[in-house]
Amino acid sequence: MRLNAKPFPMRKTERHSGLPGEVYDEPGHLIRRAQQIAVSMFHSTIGSGVTPIQYCVLRVLQEHPGIDQVTLARFCALDTSTAADLAVRLEERGLVRRMMPMKSKRFRLLHLTPEGTALLRKLVPRSTVLASRLLQALNRDEKKVFMDLLRKFVHLNNDESRAPLDRGFARSRNGRR
Repeated sequence: MRLNAKPFPMRKTERHSGLPGEVYDEPGHLIRRAQQIAVSMFHSTIGSGVTPIQYCVLRVLQEHPGIDQVTLARFCALDTSTAADLAVRLEERGLVRRMMPMKSKRFRLLHLTPEGTALLRKLVPRSTVLASRLLQALNRDEKKVFMDLLRKFVHLNNDESRAPLDRGFARSRNGRR
């Protein structure tokens, strides 16, 4: 990997024409490529047979034990069927326990198992290494600007997602925030 990599320059005729340049300079393409790179680096750094979404689910359950699957979906920016499928798969792997509360059979509350907690103890330090790897080509000022702009982009466009992120400012079914 080249640490001094320069962005591909746009052709002079495309810079001021008002027409889009090459597809490689379009924001959607660059965001898709960034996602591909991030996922590849996630697997080479984190390993342990979890996907980035599964890691997110485990981290959210670590921070919010006992939330229901609908709340999990909101906290992870997933649709509810995907969140339910992930909960089942993680339960089958022994990482999550799904419990049906006595008062209602319509939803399940989720908790990490001791195995899930132990796995996170290994994965969280690796996520710090991953963050470093993802941003290593940027200097300190560029990292701050990049992260600030990335957060702003995601925040301002959250409602455009088919599964907007809701970080829990509304109450979940079990009354927790």
